[in-house]
Amino acid sequence: MKTVLRSHVGKVRQVNEDKAWSGVLSSGLTVAIVADGMGGHRAGDVASALAVDSLVQSLNAWEEISSVKEEVSQLKEMIRKANTVVYETASLNDQYHNMGTTVVMAILDGNSGIIGHIGDSRAYRLRRGQLELLTEDHTLVNELTKSGQLSPDEAAHHPRRNVLTRALGTDSEVDVDVQVIDWQIGDLLLLCSDGLSGLVEPSLLKATLEDPDAELEQQALRLVESALDAGGDDNVTVVLISDNDGANGVGGETA
Repeated sequence: MKTVLRSHVGKVRQVNEDKAWSGVLSSGLTVAIVADGMGGHRAGDVASALAVDSLVQSLNAWEEISSVKEEVSQLKEMIRKANTVVYETASLNDQYHNMGTTVVMAILDGNSGIIGHIGDSRAYRLRRGQLELLTEDHTLVNELTKSGQLSPDEAAHHPRRNVLTRALGTDSEVDVDVQVIDWQIGDLLLLCSDGLSGLVEPSLLKATLEDPDAELEQQALRLVESALDAGGDDNVTVVLISDNDGANGVGGETA
C-alpha cells in the first residue's frame, strides 16, 4: 500500500499545531497517524509532537499477534502511553498547562486494519463510490446532536463545535475508541484533522478522492487546497492510504 501525507498551517494560524506520521513498518504493516494539538501558545504543537513521537516509538516495538483482540489491546496501550507522556509533560511545565491533542491512528495489513482515535480528527473510507465516516467525534456538539438537542445543520455551524469532550493528555487516564475494519482491493483511507473535515463538505471530499485522473499526491494536495479555499481558518492535515498507486518502502514520513 501507498501513503501520502500533507499538512498546511492554513491562512489564519501562526503555528501548525497538527502533527502526523505515515509509513510502512519493517513487518509490512502500513500505518498513519494524525494529531491536532491544543492548549495555547506553543503548547498545542508540543502536545501533538509528543503524542506522535511516542506512538512512532511504540510502533517500532510492535509485536505481530495473530489475535485481533490482542492487537486492539496493544493499540489501546500505545495510545494510553502517549497520553501519559503528554499529561506528565504538562504537569511538570506551567507553560504547557492543560495542553492536549486529538489523535486518529490506523494500522493496516493486506485485508484488515484497526483504527484508534480520541477527539475530532477523523478517518474516512472510500469504497466503491461510498464515502464512510469511520470515527465518531468526541465533541460537545456531537453529544448534543445524538441527544436530539441540535440538528445536523445547527451542529455544523454551532459556535462551540470545536469543544472536545475527550482529548489525549488532558487527564491521567483516557478512554480510547478502537475498531477493527476490513480492507478490500480498491479501498482508500483518509485520515485528517478538523481543519479539513470542518470546512469541506463530504461530497467534495468524495469527488476529490474519486477522480480517476488524479494520483494520490494530487488528491492530497487538492484536499488541502479545498480547505484553504473554504477559509483555511485552521491547520489542515491529510493522510491518504491506497493500494492502487504502488507502495512505499519501509520507513515513514513526518509533517
